[in-house]
Amino acid sequence: MNRLFPNSSFGVDRILVVDDIPDNYFLLQTVLEEEGYQVEVAENGRCALDKIESHPPDLVLLDVMMPGMNGFEVTRRIRQNSQLPFIPILLVTGYTDVTSAEGFEVGADAFIHKPIDFDDLLSRIRTILPPKDKIEPLA
Repeated sequence: MNRLFPNSSFGVDRILVVDDIPDNYFLLQTVLEEEGYQVEVAENGRCALDKIESHPPDLVLLDVMMPGMNGFEVTRRIRQNSQLPFIPILLVTGYTDVTSAEGFEVGADAFIHKPIDFDDLLSRIRTILPPKDKIEPLA
């Protein structure tokens, strides 16, 4: 068994995209899958937390402004759950009055604004998730 990556197939990173607008998560899912990532989606914070707790992804791409539980609260809950492994979180927002500092305060690893520059997004993801084929699994 590969203990470094217990939640995903060796060589494929799993990304959970969380957004309450189907067009947004569909676009992100399409772009990320074309880049070779395995993508799951969640339409709200509660659904995201359920998926993360049952099968932690390698990275969460999380919209900040969602009804019910916003991205800051989802991030806070992920970071407070000692049963979860460390999961990198990229917060995404279309609002200009939301600052990166707010995201970092709750435990996010990166922050990007909409409209998303996909080259920038993919560059950030590659920085956060090193290629798995370059990492030796534990024996």
